[in-house]
Amino acid sequence: MTTHFITAEIDLQETPNQLHQAIESELQKRGEPLRWAITNVDTDAQKAMVEAIVIKESSAVSG
Repeated sequence: MTTHFITAEIDLQETPNQLHQAIESELQKRGEPLRWAITNVDTDAQKAMVEAIVIKESSAVSG
């Protein structure tokens, strides 16, 4: 397993619960989230910037 620092841009949602679900869903595409934070909100573009640490399975096979 390896950890990766990632950033993601998420569309703002109607409710905080919907935003949380949208963030978790996007991060799951990139690995298993350990922690994440919203670091910026652009109200004009209706986007939230998220920084996260995710775990990914190693693609190398040891043998």
